[in-house]
Amino acid sequence: MTYGEVFEEGKRRLTEAAIEEAVLDARLLLEHVCGTDRNTLLAHADRLVTEEDRLRYQELIKRRASRIPLQQLTGVQNFMGLDFLVNEHVLIPRQDTEFLVEEVLKNLHDGMRVLDLCTGTGCILISLLRYTNDCQGLGVDISPEALAVAKMNARRLLTGNGESAESERRGHLQFLESDLYERVEGIFDIIVSNPPYIPTEVIDTLMPEVREHEPRLALDGSEDGLLFYRRIIEGCRTHLKGGGMLFFEIGHDQGAAVSELMEQAGFLEVQVTKDYAGLDRVVSGLLEFEPLKR
Repeated sequence: MTYGEVFEEGKRRLTEAAIEEAVLDARLLLEHVCGTDRNTLLAHADRLVTEEDRLRYQELIKRRASRIPLQQLTGVQNFMGLDFLVNEHVLIPRQDTEFLVEEVLKNLHDGMRVLDLCTGTGCILISLLRYTNDCQGLGVDISPEALAVAKMNARRLLTGNGESAESERRGHLQFLESDLYERVEGIFDIIVSNPPYIPTEVIDTLMPEVREHEPRLALDGSEDGLLFYRRIIEGCRTHLKGGGMLFFEIGHDQGAAVSELMEQAGFLEVQVTKDYAGLDRVVSGLLEFEPLKR
């Protein structure tokens, strides 16, 4: 079969399965299998596809039709211009979270220390270190499987940017298995987190790709979706220096609630920032200095 014929077959099967981005997914999976790019379909649709590649493609199309996320099939998701490895143990990085990284970058200066709670793939922390100089970072997650993915991403993506595979040992970047602050030591200039924030009862209403194939541990924010915000805010004084900043990604309807939690905890200049779609996306604030004891 030709490249174009194989693509048309894949597109048809995904369309029949009611995959929302059937055309795009069919093309991307074919490019993944054949090592081609989007120009191949336009300029070389008549090239022959090997039987091995055709069968491999058909298997991936079958799995995508069963609602396994595209990124778990290709093993990669682009985020902040970087290709992050992903699998079933980590939340797939979203474009929405790029906005969180951009907001942190506005306040992250050379030499600062960053704590990334619920790090997952490490996409937030690795991006922050990639686009700054001489910063140090600690990525924390309760999932050892997620941390294994984060470490692979760090070794791939920080090489050649003043970092190397030895970066973790030298202390520029470390990952730690911990239930939030439980095993964390030290003081940080910035704490950032994209925690689980979906209310428990809402999870069953999500797309099958999310509710059935992404880790519930990375999604479930308890009954009201605010559990992890509370826990992170309550424990931050032990690890965030006075004048340091806390950044959260939030759900579109959580801005007021998370802001109130931060203000009650003594954060100053608390603000909710909207993303490019006009939705509340980031809550940030400055931790007040402790008064001097006399």
